[in-house]
Amino acid sequence: PRTILVIEDNAALALGLRNNLEYEGYAALVAADAASGLAAARAHAPDLIILDLMLPDADGFRVLRELRAGGSEAPVLVLTALGDEADKVRGLRVGADDYVTKPFGLMELLARVEALLRRTAPAAPP
Repeated sequence: PRTILVIEDNAALALGLRNNLEYEGYAALVAADAASGLAAARAHAPDLIILDLMLPDADGFRVLRELRAGGSEAPVLVLTALGDEADKVRGLRVGADDYVTKPFGLMELLARVEALLRRTAPAAPP
């Protein structure tokens, strides 16, 4: 299965996301802070990353810059309470592929995950 890394410090939200992603057939990993999220991204090379911007040890913009600087091309879906247009623009410019604000609809989030993964699916052999 495709692997999704959730970097989210709200334990209840992270657990709910993990359970729903696994129900949809994905392998889901959870990290509660920037340092463990970056380590998990390097160790597991996930197919997609769901990233909160407000983490206890660093902001998600920094995590995003470090992921991209480290060569990660995995799509990143930012999931955050920061809903200002300036935050959205900054996230997209730093390397996010999509941006969803909390509170969010679960079905929409799962559809966005599916769409991002569809774009990065390996090409079928001829």
